Amino acid sequence: MGRGRLRIYLGAAPGVGKTYAMLGEAHRRAERGTDVAIAYVEDHGRVHTSELTQGLEVVPRRTLVHRGAAFTEMDVDAVLARKPRVALVDELAHSNVPGSRNAKRWQDVEELLEAGIDVISTVNIQHLESLGDVVEAITGVRQHETVPDEVVRRADQIELVDMAPEALRRRLAHGNVYAPEKVDAALANYFRPGNLTALRELALLWVADRVDEYLQRYRADHAIDSTWQARERIVVGLTGGPEGRTLIRRAARIAAKGSGSELLAVYVARSDGLTGASPKELTVQRALVEDLGGSFHHVLGDDAAQALLDFARGVNATQIVLGSSRRKPWQWILGPGVGATVARDSGDIDVHIVTHEHVARGRVRPIRRIARLGRGRTIAGWVVGVGGPLLLTWVLTAIQISRGGTHTEMLLYLGLTVGAALLGGLFPALASAAVGSLLINWFFTPPLHTLTIAAGENIIAMGVFIAVALAVAYVVDLAARQTAEAARARAEAETLSFLAGTVLRGEEGLPALLERVQETFQTESVALLERDEDFGPWRVAGAVGPHPVLRPEDADVDVPVGDRLALALSGRVLPAGDRRVLGAFAAQAAVLLERARLAEEAAEARRLAEGNRIRTALLAAVSHDLRTPLASIKASVSSLRSADVEWEPEDEAELLAGIEAGADRLDHLIGNLLDMSRLQTGAVVPLLRETDLDEVVPLALLGVPPGAVRADIPESLPMVRADAGLLERALGNVVENAVKYNEGSRPVTVSASVLGRSLEIRVADCGPGIPDAAKEKVFEPFQRHGDAPRGAGVGLGLAVARGFAEAMGGTLTAEDTPGGGLTMVFTLPTAEGPELP
Repeated sequence: MGRGRLRIYLGAAPGVGKTYAMLGEAHRRAERGTDVAIAYVEDHGRVHTSELTQGLEVVPRRTLVHRGAAFTEMDVDAVLARKPRVALVDELAHSNVPGSRNAKRWQDVEELLEAGIDVISTVNIQHLESLGDVVEAITGVRQHETVPDEVVRRADQIELVDMAPEALRRRLAHGNVYAPEKVDAALANYFRPGNLTALRELALLWVADRVDEYLQRYRADHAIDSTWQARERIVVGLTGGPEGRTLIRRAARIAAKGSGSELLAVYVARSDGLTGASPKELTVQRALVEDLGGSFHHVLGDDAAQALLDFARGVNATQIVLGSSRRKPWQWILGPGVGATVARDSGDIDVHIVTHEHVARGRVRPIRRIARLGRGRTIAGWVVGVGGPLLLTWVLTAIQISRGGTHTEMLLYLGLTVGAALLGGLFPALASAAVGSLLINWFFTPPLHTLTIAAGENIIAMGVFIAVALAVAYVVDLAARQTAEAARARAEAETLSFLAGTVLRGEEGLPALLERVQETFQTESVALLERDEDFGPWRVAGAVGPHPVLRPEDADVDVPVGDRLALALSGRVLPAGDRRVLGAFAAQAAVLLERARLAEEAAEARRLAEGNRIRTALLAAVSHDLRTPLASIKASVSSLRSADVEWEPEDEAELLAGIEAGADRLDHLIGNLLDMSRLQTGAVVPLLRETDLDEVVPLALLGVPPGAVRADIPESLPMVRADAGLLERALGNVVENAVKYNEGSRPVTVSASVLGRSLEIRVADCGPGIPDAAKEKVFEPFQRHGDAPRGAGVGLGLAVARGFAEAMGGTLTAEDTPGGGLTMVFTLPTAEGPELP
């Protein structure tokens, strides 16, 4: 059986009606005869939503007990056993209660899909993992329950459920979303018009990206090459010259005029060796594009105009931005240029030609690697060297020029030979000299139409002709060779210099370096391969590009680095001269790989050192703090068991009370040690629910002597988003610490107040306080200020309290109490926004 299909109703904000829409779709399918069942739907007490669940089969939920409270979750096994055609699963980003089959509900949904069950689910835009920071910046509330974007993107259908901000606020005001006592707080905080507008825009943009993926796939499947202007995409063509920065900024301003526009910068490089542009300049332009929110691309192509147009059509671009030509006026006789060609052949893509300060100053000189004079000049040299003499002979014979001497003819043929040398170099010039000398001898040197030379002066003239042709050809070829070698040396020096600079500054990691290799040598893929033994199997340590090779022998070019590392390139064979630069890149790749591993080992060493420090401190704590209550308990038990003494009831009760107090101290110490261990291993998974401080604070104060603490918790405070058990433990540890160090007749004060979208709990004592430099150190494990052995404890109470606070998305900090003392401040998010359907 195939995989089931997933349909998601994506809400722009809580309360827009995505669950209502899901249930409406379920009723429509049920009316058509589809087997539909509710696996999990949460109506949150909303009447209209609850009414829509009527008439649909509900799979019973599973009940789980956590920290003494009962919770219901979706029963995955029951749904799989029932196996409806369509299952309704609400709140895709929901975190399951500890002890459930999976940690997240989207993982439950994956199981249903694998079993061939179609699923209809819901999620809000603020629960997408990639948007967590953005949503927090907008609303001030951090979403702790998220779903990976890829899970939602893989859905077969995504339907946006949206509502105008004012309409949603009216729905809240009418009591259709939350209970009446929560409405005012919701409207004043999370559901402000600005917040809702921003969330709505986020949802529209995210869905637009998803729609764009569908569109690209459809155009590819149907081989549609024409541009569909559904979304503005601006492609800026770069030459690698300094004018590129101007073009990028201009294109970014064009993109900024349309919401959702996309900026793509593309550099078209020839496929004949090192790129003609400066690697440093390309790096600067890449960084500028990425800073402006665009993407940078490299494209191979000997015809820059055609390659640029192919790229633009491939990404469904609507506009192309190019710079005015750098060519000098006389160079226009060589052709229309890239800008004019792109504008002529662009079809329905708009082309912008942007002026800049480098107009008509000459093109960026490409560094040609396999032909020193270029393929075009070489072909032209052969045409002039071979075709020119033939054409000249026809012209001279047609006009019946005097054949009494050969000096004029030789000068004309010598001019063609020099032209062939200037254009094509040595070999076209040699061919021109040979062809010209034969034609002169046959047509213009007596006796005609034979290869015999009668006059001695003609033999001398012919020899001079050939010598001059060879000399000119050799000089031109030597100049071309030196020019090419100088350009190549300049490119290599600049590349190596920039590589050395990045090494010294430590700017690049291994992936960035491999991308630079790919860009510099214009290959399809680059892989750094390694093996553990000299003749062992190879594995990929890092790679960029599609389909990297898995063995050096499969690569087009490979550079070994020792016996166990190799840099492998695929896509084209490089000239031998490129291997020197490539060897420098390979050596740097090996250094970066080793540096990354040393960093990992250093981090592991720090972790082990921290673990050793904690174990040492734990042993010290066990040897002292845990032995004290054990000694008290043993002494009391030994006294009670003694047959030599008959204890009075009062004395016996006192000894039993001592045993109980020592056991309580041991329980508290061991509890803190276990909690610290859980925090160190990341095993603390808070169950975040709406929690009322009136229920938590009294439980946290149970072990405090009467009159030692005064609580001031207003009844009007909103509920917090927290794990009640963890908050109770954290608050209890802080209060116990405050009572221990409190001085004078004033009790420790526990107060709470609202600050924006957060709630602050302040525990203030009147003790000696601590200096500012030590305020952070007291939160480290096994730390007691001044190391004063005062009372019981191993210095873990505050460390555990801060760990629990941060696990719940809050903070715990220390401040000075006005008038003397220390105040511990808990900051926790209120419940007006997180975990809403």
